[in-house]
Amino acid sequence: TTETYTRAQYCKWPCECPRSPPRCAVGVSLVTDGCDCCKACAKQRGESCTEADTCDFHRGLYCDYSGDRPRYEIGVCAQIVGVGCVLNGVRYKNGETFQPNCKYNCTCINGAVGCVPMCTNSRPPLVWCPNPKLIKMAGKCCEQWICDDSRKIRKTSPRHISSAAYEAEDEGWQKNCIVHTSPWSPCSKTCGLGISTRISNDNEQCRLLKESRLCNMRPCEVDITQHIKPGKKCLAVYRASEPMNYTISGCVSKSPYRPKYCGVCTDNRCCTPYKSKTIEVMFQCPDGTEFSWKIMWINACFCNLNCRNPNDIFADLAHYHDYSEIAN
Repeated sequence: TTETYTRAQYCKWPCECPRSPPRCAVGVSLVTDGCDCCKACAKQRGESCTEADTCDFHRGLYCDYSGDRPRYEIGVCAQIVGVGCVLNGVRYKNGETFQPNCKYNCTCINGAVGCVPMCTNSRPPLVWCPNPKLIKMAGKCCEQWICDDSRKIRKTSPRHISSAAYEAEDEGWQKNCIVHTSPWSPCSKTCGLGISTRISNDNEQCRLLKESRLCNMRPCEVDITQHIKPGKKCLAVYRASEPMNYTISGCVSKSPYRPKYCGVCTDNRCCTPYKSKTIEVMFQCPDGTEFSWKIMWINACFCNLNCRNPNDIFADLAHYHDYSEIAN
């Protein structure tokens, strides 16, 4: 005799959803439920799931109903078999959540590591604070901002800091468009020709477009440490004695230039631009064709301790505050 089972119906139509979507814990996805009705916090590994309560597919989870035979109504969120991850010499299983340090919570998803910062309250004091500092507090993982009231300002500090240094973006009004322009990203290379990008809708269509410019923080072939003055540990700005031409894929700039570069330090400080502009350079190719490229023109650099490691996967997650670049 075959028993018949009446499966519970977890979805109800028409949909009845709360006015505001729920607030999910850090790292938990906000997804559309299995009824294709409302936003809900996805179920995590080991939690019960139904046709309505879906598992977090962003974490590589699926609803395993095999333990609920023969009804197959209530399952358990399980991990899809996938490739593990290796981070800093430590191997993690697919779907494993871990903290490589106290500042980040990470998850291994099929060979890729995704992390969210735990230290989110890292906005510096406002413009009234002339010299904010991010310091390590005893017994606390996340650094805290303090305002250094000392009137003695180092000679190498910038003369002024624009409000954009605190807002990290520029906004203005243009017709019926709220103009938004993000800061230029750091140069993709620490020496030699690289790329810097930004997002802006400062155009007639008010469309967000990605802009690019070439950048050259410092020449790779020059040992700038040889130009540091005796008794000093840093050279903030380096400038070659002779003009040069920019070269891209065999095409040469029509005019010679004598650009400034950011220097180097012999201690733990790094030198980054804090004042620059964008210039238009015309290039001429061997076949006679011409084209123009935007290039970053460095006016001044500042040597500081806020150095980013280009190979650090957490660099883009951290909230850095340094003497932000004043650019146009």
